[in-house]
Amino acid sequence: MKRAGIIGGLGPESTVEYYQSFIHKYQDRMNSKKILPELFINSINMYKVFQLISEDKINELVEYVGSAAQKLEEIGADFVVISANTPHIVFDEVRKKVTVPMISIVESTYEKADQLGLQNVGMLGTKFTMENDFFKKPFLTGSKKIVVPSEEDQQFIHQKIVDEIENGVIKQETKIAFLKIINKLIEDERLDGVILGCTELPMILKDDDVSIPLLNTTDIHVNKMIEQLFK
Repeated sequence: MKRAGIIGGLGPESTVEYYQSFIHKYQDRMNSKKILPELFINSINMYKVFQLISEDKINELVEYVGSAAQKLEEIGADFVVISANTPHIVFDEVRKKVTVPMISIVESTYEKADQLGLQNVGMLGTKFTMENDFFKKPFLTGSKKIVVPSEEDQQFIHQKIVDEIENGVIKQETKIAFLKIINKLIEDERLDGVILGCTELPMILKDDDVSIPLLNTTDIHVNKMIEQLFK
């Protein structure tokens, strides 16, 4: 059996979701609750990742996340994922530091959007994910439009993610504010889908909250892990 390697702690809440979801999806695939997949989790410091990005210390970030991937490979992981969107800013560089396959949350989400025929999508996430191009590139290359909220709204979303959601704090007023931002984007930009580009956002935003598809990057990524397991 192949063994998955998860770089976690980015943040802790979504790491738990990755773990539980991966197990449940595996059991569903095997049609048995009496069997479990084997996996390793290397939990690193989300706040160090944010600090390195804020200080533009990209080489240090590559080394930090790359070392986490290497450790997973060394102890026997057959493939590796980074269980967060923001650290994918250095995914291509980290991928080169291991010999086992790495599954990109960005590439996986693009594939899902393409399968659904989406052409004009919005994206919410941390400010690092929204203001940088790493998530946007495959969509633009694929002739799809991808838009993010205003700078003011980006800062608001980022703070709520870091101060509340990453810590498991879910507030109704935060959800209402997020939906106001999303619905304005849908109306102004005529969106046909919205990417939840932070793995904690599905904790507060659900499929039936808006009239268009919400792309849950955690769920999409875990599905790709299951595919890799059975390749």
